Amino acid sequence: MATFLVPSPGQQGHWVPQAVSHSIAQGVSQPQPMRRAESRQRFALLADRRIGIILAVLVGITIILLLRIGQVFVTGLFETPAASMGSVMNRADIVDRNGVPLARTIPVHSIRVVPSRLMHDRHWLAQQLARIFPDSDAASFYRRLNCRNACVVRHRATPAQLNAVNELADIGFEYPEVAERLYPQGRVGAHLLGFVARGPDDGMGVERQFDAQLRHNGTNGAPIALSIDTRVQAALDLELSNAVTALEAKGGSGLILDVDSGEVLAMSSVPNFDPNDVRFASPEAQWNSVSYTTFELGSTFKPITVAAAMDAGVVTDMSRRYDATHALHIAGQTIDDAHAIRRWMNVPEMLVHSSNIVAAQIADALGQSRLQATFRALDFDRRPSIELPERGMPRWARPWGRTTTMTAGFGHSVQVTPLHLASAYATLVNGGIYRPATIRRIEPGEAPATGRRVFTEATSARMRQLLRMIVKSGTGKSADAPGYRIGGKTGTAERVIGGGYVGNSIVATFAAVFPMDRPRYVVLVMIDRPPGNAYSLGQRTAAYTAAPVVRRVVQRVGPTLGIYPDLTHDVDISDLEPLLWKPRSER
Repeated sequence: MATFLVPSPGQQGHWVPQAVSHSIAQGVSQPQPMRRAESRQRFALLADRRIGIILAVLVGITIILLLRIGQVFVTGLFETPAASMGSVMNRADIVDRNGVPLARTIPVHSIRVVPSRLMHDRHWLAQQLARIFPDSDAASFYRRLNCRNACVVRHRATPAQLNAVNELADIGFEYPEVAERLYPQGRVGAHLLGFVARGPDDGMGVERQFDAQLRHNGTNGAPIALSIDTRVQAALDLELSNAVTALEAKGGSGLILDVDSGEVLAMSSVPNFDPNDVRFASPEAQWNSVSYTTFELGSTFKPITVAAAMDAGVVTDMSRRYDATHALHIAGQTIDDAHAIRRWMNVPEMLVHSSNIVAAQIADALGQSRLQATFRALDFDRRPSIELPERGMPRWARPWGRTTTMTAGFGHSVQVTPLHLASAYATLVNGGIYRPATIRRIEPGEAPATGRRVFTEATSARMRQLLRMIVKSGTGKSADAPGYRIGGKTGTAERVIGGGYVGNSIVATFAAVFPMDRPRYVVLVMIDRPPGNAYSLGQRTAAYTAAPVVRRVVQRVGPTLGIYPDLTHDVDISDLEPLLWKPRSER
């Protein structure tokens, strides 16, 4: 092998043979495998460290998730549910006394729009939506299509409507499935049922009153059963609505109440609304005028005054006569009869002809403390005892003097709800026991709420005679349905708004009971501000407006309630009939 001289790497100016240089180079490069092994070892350690960090992070995330799940679980066990009333998920059904569904939760599809995704012209889309949903106009749809982020175009859509919207081929529409509260009977009993709230101060009726129970029962599927009978409710709704329309009145109230148990079979308020699409024509339309709105209910108080006077020993003889030949002038006020007869009258005649003058004298003899005690015993001084959030507070005149006692005797100076009055009439005829009204179904074998005695049994029996006489011979004649033995009393009073009487604003009421020989149900109808038109022969009083509605209601619901017309017997009023004055030609 040839040898060449090359410069020595260690010393300047020295030359060494190439072979020697090669050997030196080999000696210098020998540690490289060791360095590579060390590099691999360092990489492995670094990888292990990174894997450890990643695993630690994953374990930490897992622990956090488990803790959060545990927190949610424990909160769900021990914390009161914080769901708003607006949530209808897992909400129990509401049914009537026969199991007919009144409210239930169902899954439905809604249509939502995300404006930023819309591809088509929005005016054109609005027109198409108006064709698919003819109950809304294109302008309203156009406003929704231009909402800021996303909004609901339709809360509830049928499969055909969903397909029609889908055929518009626009990705801006979405079709989420949501839980919706459905009211299968529509407007029937709307004010009683109410609707599910969308906010803390929203909602009304049974849905609001029993919200917690409805949400709780939704987990086990147990419905809430009401005392309402859907068939009876629908009949009352229809007759009351037709009457308000025909009479051109501002509104009306209707109630059917079991006299022994206090169960409400039907409760109606007009104007009505559809709980499936809550819209109120006016603020008054939202009020339950049966349980919330208070009125002076006029002469319907006269039987209550007479019953209190009988139990107090003020009225002991039905034949005793009172001077009604002229108006009463007390403390600068005049008390007179709407249709003055100007003669002496006994108690049956006072009720038959509805004399304010005689009723005022009886109330005066009864006195303030005893009349007020009767009103308090009938809960006229407190909100009605019924399971509804809409319960009106009665109003009494302040100060209460002698004149107030006299006017309260014929239904002025005291404002109560129609529900107060219906419970009072149940007490008058059921043997004298007051029981609070209820919308909960009393199960077979279950005893009704414990009542309290207000009138004696003897007074109650006499009141059944007198109320029947009013319908047979007095102002309640237009309420008489042959065979149903209806008894009751008319009442006509001016409406009180803002603490004063409003001229020409009449509240006409007829409180009735049937069948009077064995009282079962109170039927009360009130017509708010009838103007007097051709339908009522130009009259506004209860005899021409409210009483005929009671007759039609009884004829419709009687058979449904198991009461059929029977002309073979009636209430025995033979001892009272001779007390009624008649012209010589009729004697």
